[in-house]
Amino acid sequence: MCACHSIIKLKVLKLFFSLTSTQIRRLYLVNTDYLCGFKKATRKPESKRVVPEEPGPPHTESSEAAIQRRTPAPQWDQQAPSGPPRAFGRLFRPLVFTVGFTGCAFGSAAIWQYESLKSRVQSYFDEIRADWLEKLQPQKRGDVRKEVNQWWNNLSDGQKTVTGIIAANAIVFCCWRVPSLQRSMIRYFTSNPTSKTLCSPMLLSTFSHFSFFHLAANMYVLWSFSSSAVSMLGREQFMAVYLSAGVISTFVSYVSKMATGRFGPSLGASGAIMAILAAVCTKMPEAKLAIIFLPMFTFTAANALKAIVAMDTAGLVLGWKFFDHAAHLGGAMFGIWYVLFGHELIWKNREPFVKIWHNFRTRGGPGRGGDQGGAM
Repeated sequence: MCACHSIIKLKVLKLFFSLTSTQIRRLYLVNTDYLCGFKKATRKPESKRVVPEEPGPPHTESSEAAIQRRTPAPQWDQQAPSGPPRAFGRLFRPLVFTVGFTGCAFGSAAIWQYESLKSRVQSYFDEIRADWLEKLQPQKRGDVRKEVNQWWNNLSDGQKTVTGIIAANAIVFCCWRVPSLQRSMIRYFTSNPTSKTLCSPMLLSTFSHFSFFHLAANMYVLWSFSSSAVSMLGREQFMAVYLSAGVISTFVSYVSKMATGRFGPSLGASGAIMAILAAVCTKMPEAKLAIIFLPMFTFTAANALKAIVAMDTAGLVLGWKFFDHAAHLGGAMFGIWYVLFGHELIWKNREPFVKIWHNFRTRGGPGRGGDQGGAM
């Protein structure tokens, strides 16, 4: 019996080394079951040794899950997909939100410009009265309010426009430091196509930064290009382009993540800022730019835009995960398109909408008389 058993083992070993890994696994399971049944009466420990083999994979999976739970990863990385990985039907609502928000942004900008022009005459007389009163009143030295007003008046129109954006980003950055707000911040201020909340984060994540370096870099670029962008577009059109670019770039990021299966939350104003940068570089391609750390090296705006687009394209194709390259490309493409075509198609065709608003304001809106409608 022992010699027969040894011969069987020897043949099994020879066959073992000549088979593939899949065949080895199948043969091992069959041979183990055979040995356990053959020596069930004499060697009971054999059956005990086989029992842990079957639940092996579940045990390994649970240990890996335990390791992941102990890993100090950022809290927003713990979101799990709530549906099929590539359910493109989830993008319908974000698409509707993107189109609707973009239309509302430019419509609101047109109304804002109309109201600004209408109140400019009244503001002119208010400024004259303020200057006259300032001459009558004695000036106070060291007044903080006066110094703040002087600082504000020395800013360009573009810098004044983006000051509110920078302040909003700073407030959201501080909110990330409040532990009790972490859950809400992850849900509403990070964009992820697998999240339960899809639409509102497309806008709110544009004002969200978790890293101070990320915040400082984005706000510096925005501040640097604000004067050129606002002088080129006007503050109303600038705000419409900036906010629309933030939402559009997030939607492009959604599409890319669904197509590639590389899911994960994103946040930051980079997509919107890329649209402003691309618009300025497209409108003024020969403008000279420089890097803050290397001011001695200058290059044209057109070359800078080409380099940035090339880098983000490579990052998207190669799967780099340090930046959301799809959002960057979405913002840049929107900025280029708007300067070349969008301004003519959208902004210059706002007159019918402005006339509707003018008639509404002149008549005073629903429930008001025509005589009262002319009052500001």
